Amino acid sequence: MASTALVRPARGRMIAGVCAGLARRFGMKPWQVRALFVISCLLPGPQILLYIGLWIVMPKASY
Repeated sequence: MASTALVRPARGRMIAGVCAGLARRFGMKPWQVRALFVISCLLPGPQILLYIGLWIVMPKASY
């Protein structure tokens, strides 16, 4: 695992930067996290609410 903080990047994001921030934090590529998120949306559960919650809670990177 990477030791970076959990923040939304200022660049390289598609919608809100949540998937890119999670990818950076856990040492994955952003497309992998995005693919996992889309696949998880096929399953029942509160994935969209979790995404919106992370969008609100995760700070934006300051660089």
